[in-house]
Amino acid sequence: MHEAKRLPRDVVIPEDKLLRYLLLPREEDDKSRFLALAGYTLANWNVLREDLRELAQRYAISDVEESPYGTKYEVRGQLRGPNGTVLDVVTIWITLKATGETRFVTLFPEVRRDRENQGVKRKG
Repeated sequence: MHEAKRLPRDVVIPEDKLLRYLLLPREEDDKSRFLALAGYTLANWNVLREDLRELAQRYAISDVEESPYGTKYEVRGQLRGPNGTVLDVVTIWITLKATGETRFVTLFPEVRRDRENQGVKRKG
């Protein structure tokens, strides 16, 4: 029985990625509203960084894809925000070919499929 593969401990989560992308309200692809549901804001961006670092260690890699820039990883898991709300998220990371560094790329809400969405209907 082998252990599930996880990201390295020294993942890099750029401050700019949080301050200028995830937590900043945007016209298109706004993630700040979703993260705010759990209490993540620009004022506590460092809490999100530490929670992402913990998520990367706690949960196994769920998908791997090669790209021209390196190997991309998907890690699905949960973030428990400062207000106690739990968010189901999909995070994307990349190990860069040029440097070998594993960096955070983005996250988005995980949409869980229920049985009806999968076309499986059961009568009680």
